Amino acid sequence: MKRLFFDFPALVIAVLAFAGAVAPLTMYAQQAEDESEKNVDLEAFQPKPINTAKDLQTIAFGSCNKLELPQDMWPNIAGNNPDLWIWLGDIIYADTTNTRALAAHYKRLKTNPEYKKLRDKAQVIGVYDDHDFGKNDAGKGTPNKRGTKKCLLDFLDVPYSASVRKQEGAYQSYLFGKGQNLIKVIILDTRYFRDTLIDDPDPKQRYFPNPDGDILGEEQWAWLERELTNSPAKLHIIGSSIQVLPNEHGHEKWGNFPASRKRLFQLLVKTQPANLLILSGDRHMAEISRLDIAGLPYPLYDFSSSGLTHIRNSQSEPNRMRVGEMILKRNFGLLKIQWEGGSPVVTMEVRGLQNELFLQEVVRYKRE
Repeated sequence: MKRLFFDFPALVIAVLAFAGAVAPLTMYAQQAEDESEKNVDLEAFQPKPINTAKDLQTIAFGSCNKLELPQDMWPNIAGNNPDLWIWLGDIIYADTTNTRALAAHYKRLKTNPEYKKLRDKAQVIGVYDDHDFGKNDAGKGTPNKRGTKKCLLDFLDVPYSASVRKQEGAYQSYLFGKGQNLIKVIILDTRYFRDTLIDDPDPKQRYFPNPDGDILGEEQWAWLERELTNSPAKLHIIGSSIQVLPNEHGHEKWGNFPASRKRLFQLLVKTQPANLLILSGDRHMAEISRLDIAGLPYPLYDFSSSGLTHIRNSQSEPNRMRVGEMILKRNFGLLKIQWEGGSPVVTMEVRGLQNELFLQEVVRYKRE
């Protein structure tokens, strides 16, 4: 057997030399990390978790905001002192999947002085719609979905540690308040998993129903059921970028995927969440719709607000579920929430420039 001999002094010199080589690399890595933190654009991204301990008395929401048009609705919204602002899509109309372009558009809005004043008053949550997701009426086949989602979450200042960062899709939920009067806000992602729309050659109708198509995807459906099952909230608000109840118009809607719409109604009946209403956007107008569903102990409302900067050109359209008038003026939505005997009283308002009130509906939910 051969014996191994080590030149101990030479070994020590080699180890020291290696350490000397590694140390600069370690220092360089640390410096690179420090520089990366220094280079974060704090105007575009300041991660901050949502304070869910805050009671919600006024919620404002809206959609369809073209950056090249006057951004003059923000002072009117801020004047209502909302506790929460909910984006329901078409935030910037970038119509691209290029993340640099998306980030630049989001930063342009985020640094708008009047929008910044709203952000100083209200916490901000929300989701994209098609014009923030890549192109008109985009669905699950859109490229670079993860990058698009990241740009949205950066715009909303969602911390890197948040669970929504670790999943496919931008769906989120928040349980607000203290004590007994809790409010759960659930934001759905109707783009990331949505199946293909079936074109209708009739320009007035635009789409045939896709009888087997889905909107949410199985993971989001399972998550939604968990959020609704045994929820402690006394008021539930679901945000959907597209309308759920109105089913007579030819544009994007849950009715283009009738199996998903039916599944949602069945899920509400199965889980029996207390006092749930829906907020939606997309349509370049505002309206309130109501539907009584067998097995659900309260009427289901879909409150649509769309058109922060622009509205549609056409006239009113049929909607057998509509409560009041269809508003064809630039608008935003308000929910004013009070409590009577442990039950929520929700006042839905459509307002516009000069804070003009266009439509109001008061819903007094019964104690369960």
